[in-house]
Amino acid sequence: MARLEWSDALALDLPLMDDIHHEFVDLLAAVDGAPDAHLMAAWQSLVDHTDNHFAQEDRFMVATRFASGNCHATQHRVVLQVMREATARAQQGDLNVLRVMAGELALWFPQHAQSMDAALALHLRRVGFDPSTGIVHAPGALPDALIHGCGGASCADTSRTAHAPPEPECAGA
Repeated sequence: MARLEWSDALALDLPLMDDIHHEFVDLLAAVDGAPDAHLMAAWQSLVDHTDNHFAQEDRFMVATRFASGNCHATQHRVVLQVMREATARAQQGDLNVLRVMAGELALWFPQHAQSMDAALALHLRRVGFDPSTGIVHAPGALPDALIHGCGGASCADTSRTAHAPPEPECAGA
C-alpha cells in the first residue's frame, strides 16, 4: 500500500488547514497500520475526521464566495461517498476494501492538498479570512461573483471580477 507521511510539501501556510491535514495523514497511517481487529475503528475515525475536515473547508468556501457546486466541494462529496461505501462493504466482511481505499487516499490526498486546497488557502489569505472566527478582513478582495471553479491550476479560466484575479472553472476533478 502507498504510505503517506506528513511533509512540508503538504503544508499550506494556513495553520488551521495544516493542522487538520496533518491529522488526516496521521489517521490514514493508523488505518494503514491497524490489525484487522482494529481496522474498522481506525477507518471510522478517519471517515468522521474527513467528514468534519471537508465540512470545515466547505464552510470556508461558502464564507468567501465559492459556489456550493464548485468542483472542490464536489470532490469532497464524492470522496466521502466512496469512503462510506467502503465502510458498508467492510461491515459485510470485506475488510480488504478499507486497505485498498486507504492506499488510494494516500495517492489522492497530496494532489488534492497541493492543488485545490492550496488554491483555497491562497484565496483565504487574499481575502484576509480568519478561519478561527470566520471574519473576512479584506471584504473588498472578495470576488463579485461566486467562484464556480476549484481555484486550482488544473482548471480553465472562465471568469473575471473587479476586485480579484480571475478564478478558474474546473476542467475536471
